[in-house]
Amino acid sequence: MTIFVNTPTLTDDLKAELRRLLPDHDVVFKTDLPEADQPVAFRRAEAVFGNPPPAWWREGQSGTLEFWQLDSAGFEYYRGFNPGVPVCNMGDYFAWPCAETIVAGILAHYRHIDQLAVLQHQKRWVGAPLRFSMGLLRGKRVVILGAGGIGRAVRQMLGGFECRVQTLARTAPEAELHSVEDLRAVLPDTGLVVNCLPGTAKGFFTAELIDAMQPGSVFANVGRGSTVDEAALVAALQRGHLGGAVLDVTAIEPLPADHPLWAMPNVILTQHTAGGQRSEDEGKIQFFAENFSRFLRGEPLENRVDLGKGY
Repeated sequence: MTIFVNTPTLTDDLKAELRRLLPDHDVVFKTDLPEADQPVAFRRAEAVFGNPPPAWWREGQSGTLEFWQLDSAGFEYYRGFNPGVPVCNMGDYFAWPCAETIVAGILAHYRHIDQLAVLQHQKRWVGAPLRFSMGLLRGKRVVILGAGGIGRAVRQMLGGFECRVQTLARTAPEAELHSVEDLRAVLPDTGLVVNCLPGTAKGFFTAELIDAMQPGSVFANVGRGSTVDEAALVAALQRGHLGGAVLDVTAIEPLPADHPLWAMPNVILTQHTAGGQRSEDEGKIQFFAENFSRFLRGEPLENRVDLGKGY
């Protein structure tokens, strides 16, 4: 098969490794081609790895395509596309680093680690006043928005803190909440909301839901910034309705220098780094090679998604 690799960050060593993993296939890398030849190679491919520009899909694929593996967890840019072949994302691959980052940020908020780090840099000892203002994650009532790989990993981690967790998902049978009405009913008694929704849920967490949250509660977002009414979130933080926020993602990235979130002492920003790890690209090609091999053998695929449904 001819495989078109759209991932732009692979080193020469990683390109060689991917060819070694798939020795019986013709692997073509976008970055090795002149710009004018890239969409042509994409249209001739039988398998695609990575996230080609949506315009290429709108221009049409030649009909040779049999398998598409995204190199990301998110796929909102392709919502509604119907390539007519199996499509998989990398939700499970990014689940644990994303969960570790957001839980670390939540812990930092409750235990004032962010403030202590600044004080260390300033060489200023405060001590007792901070000690008596700290909160606990243990035993919190939590709602996780989304039952995908990231949401499941967050839930598993929070179990170690004896949190009382409910998950919201439209169709996942393991979720306790399935509608906006279900969510609105529990928010007044919820101390922490962790958003793991994909970009296809644009605007889901509205100003009404933010206002329904328990006073002093915390909102954490490791999904997509577009899924939340960010202006309403900022307003709720400014007036003290919410106790804080931990945000890996924002509506505009990079966050503009004049955005109020930068200056809020009760906000922790992790700058869309949650999925990162030193071996990220190595892991991506390994994941693709293994999933592509499953496809060739006719075995169940990892992280298959429905672009039309958005999950």
